[in-house]
Amino acid sequence: MSTTLNESVGATTDAESMAYLDVRELQVEFTTEDGVVRAVDGVSYSVERGRTLAIVGESGSGKSVTNNAVMGLLPKRNTRITGQAFLDGEDLISASPEYVRSLRGGKMAMVFQDPLSSLHPFYKIGRQLVEATAMHQKLSKSAAKARAVEMLERVGIPNAKARFDAYPHEMSGGMRQRVMIAMALMNDPQLIIADEPTTALDVTVQAQIIDLLKDLQAENGAAIVLITHDLGVVADMADEVVVMYGGRVVERAAAPEVYYNPQMPYTWGLIGSIPRMDIGTHERLTPIPGSPPSLLAMPKGCVFRPRCAFHQHVPGGRCDTERPELRPVAPGHLARCHLDAQARLDLRVQGIGEHLASVQLADDAVAEDVDDAGHVTVVAGESAVAEPPGATDDVAAERAAEEHAAQDQLVDQAPSADLPEVGPLGEPIEDSPTRHGGEEAR
Repeated sequence: MSTTLNESVGATTDAESMAYLDVRELQVEFTTEDGVVRAVDGVSYSVERGRTLAIVGESGSGKSVTNNAVMGLLPKRNTRITGQAFLDGEDLISASPEYVRSLRGGKMAMVFQDPLSSLHPFYKIGRQLVEATAMHQKLSKSAAKARAVEMLERVGIPNAKARFDAYPHEMSGGMRQRVMIAMALMNDPQLIIADEPTTALDVTVQAQIIDLLKDLQAENGAAIVLITHDLGVVADMADEVVVMYGGRVVERAAAPEVYYNPQMPYTWGLIGSIPRMDIGTHERLTPIPGSPPSLLAMPKGCVFRPRCAFHQHVPGGRCDTERPELRPVAPGHLARCHLDAQARLDLRVQGIGEHLASVQLADDAVAEDVDDAGHVTVVAGESAVAEPPGATDDVAAERAAEEHAAQDQLVDQAPSADLPEVGPLGEPIEDSPTRHGGEEAR
């Protein structure tokens, strides 16, 4: 199998020796005022060139932290990282920060989920692309500019020469994401880590971004690690899937196997919450109850036990007291669950519903009426207004905007651009009812 998940550090297989990225028993802990947060707990996976490994799970499952550790992007001051991450045979975890920095943008690159916060707002797109090239290649200014324009054209930016001199805020969300992909590919990296590359994009742009990544992978044979919670994107792109929960891998298999034969109740819940558009059914979706566990106080037994509807089928209360190991449940298929094989077979349909997943899943997240600034109009009652009515002067315009904000609100696709960079998150929440004549926030 072309991508593998190691069960132990010492185990070595032919597939592992071929892997371009081989992560083994990675652990990441953050020291905070409230205690030690174990964000990643013994994660292992590998992927070879020309293949795509998808890492899926809810927010807080450890997906991004795992790969930020591989890229050397975590703060050293309060972070403890153990384990190994071999890139083309070289261990990145034990390497010096300077050496890992020299690899970023060259042999390995990352596409971040929020391009508006990743691109520098004060510099033009072209300058940032040229800078990425200058760090790894000795090119003249004209050659570097030509390379940047070429990459903008390759990722589908129209009128690339003119866009070279544009600022990030002058581009739509989909265009900025394309710029991030162009920046990541400026030096033809052999490993691309794409962290939620289609988040906050409408479905048509999502499809274009996925097709673009697949085309570029076919051109240079790069290994891709795709981090996402969108199982529709995974079905369309991944060769193999790793499911994470509570900082640990809970299931791993080839993509069709995960969709057609999932073996872990958490995976059942993920698949059961996806609508099927290719068949007519009136069956209700099956959401996962509750919330992910606090990484400061993990459950003693199985970390999914508080949300699992099937723990009573495990004799002896093992789910409450014993952490399940990641073990083979079928050839090339690993799962972390105390349920025996017959119980998993009997309960699977109940866990994911009658609408079993297909590798041709439809995406239900359709964002409509997205303007160039990335704003989505939210309908309040029977009206939806994207901006306040025209006003004749600044004072009247501000008053009209405040009056309108009390009735109609915008949910922005780029929260990092709207939330304050300095100060607690509670301040803008408390300020909203006070500004509009409501009760004081509690």
